[in-house]
Amino acid sequence: MKLFEPFRLKNMELKNRIVLPPMCMYQATQDGFSTLFHICHYATRALGGAGLIIVESTGVTPEGRITDRDLGLWNDSQTDGLKRIVDACRKYGAKIALQINHAGRKSKSAAGPCLAPSALRFSGDCRVPAEMTENDIKRVTAAFVRAAHRADEAGFDALEIHGAHGYLLHEFLSPLTNRRTDSYGGSLRNRVRFLREVLNGVRGSWPDEKPLWLRVSACDYDDRGIDGPMMVRIVDEIRPLVDLVHVSSGGLLPAKVKDYPGYQVSLAEQIRKECGVPTIAVGLITNEEMAEEILQDGRADLVALGRELLRNPYWHVDTAVRNGVPGYVPESYKRAFPKIK
Repeated sequence: MKLFEPFRLKNMELKNRIVLPPMCMYQATQDGFSTLFHICHYATRALGGAGLIIVESTGVTPEGRITDRDLGLWNDSQTDGLKRIVDACRKYGAKIALQINHAGRKSKSAAGPCLAPSALRFSGDCRVPAEMTENDIKRVTAAFVRAAHRADEAGFDALEIHGAHGYLLHEFLSPLTNRRTDSYGGSLRNRVRFLREVLNGVRGSWPDEKPLWLRVSACDYDDRGIDGPMMVRIVDEIRPLVDLVHVSSGGLLPAKVKDYPGYQVSLAEQIRKECGVPTIAVGLITNEEMAEEILQDGRADLVALGRELLRNPYWHVDTAVRNGVPGYVPESYKRAFPKIK
């Protein structure tokens, strides 16, 4: 099965192509530190056989968190807790990445001001954000750079920049939320400027041999916003700076999205083929047949199973046993599988 074939990206070699995507757990302390929950949660998925684990959205500033119970990486003292997660996952054979983020206008943190490219609030129950000044943009860019350095110090194998789901970088990219008239707004190239500066800055503090990639929302589900072809143009703008693109959709507007199994896969396929960049496909992928088809048909290089791995952290073990793939049953659990040698 292609699902269980290795995949190499720079110096990171995955034992399979199954990814635990970043999902907020809301179990951090109020000041952004990890807890025992995080070690148990992520290490269990590593023991269950995940090839790649991407740790949840981690704020680069206190006010950049989505909520006050999200992880943070804005000071050195937060690094040690994340390193314990890395060490636990590595012990059980998984590679591990960290997603760093600024929530922008969707932040519900009480830690500071709500920031956005333009003073447009997300919904009626959200704050009206302050339009970012150029000094704000420089400060947040520097925060991404410092967080990337700390992520390397913690030992992460790879780094994901969150440019999706209606958070700050996505807000700059979309004409629906970016109404600026300066060099950060207007044309597509200007709307990409902030993202490009963040990626360039992070490249300077993140080791060249380690993969760096971008999470994108390739469709805003509004005719005036980002769609597949526009996202291809955006990725082309920053293509030399990223090693992979993790493709999802939505989140910018409080709109109802009609989802179904694999509903975002075509977007990952389009970016992979038109931009010539490896991709992760995600979006209600729940069974091995669908995941295998995505890989066999060259629609993506990796597949992420979010909710399915919440329900069953040993999905990899179950799938490997059913398909006769050796090496996935932990030694201590083999008594549960008497036919496994």
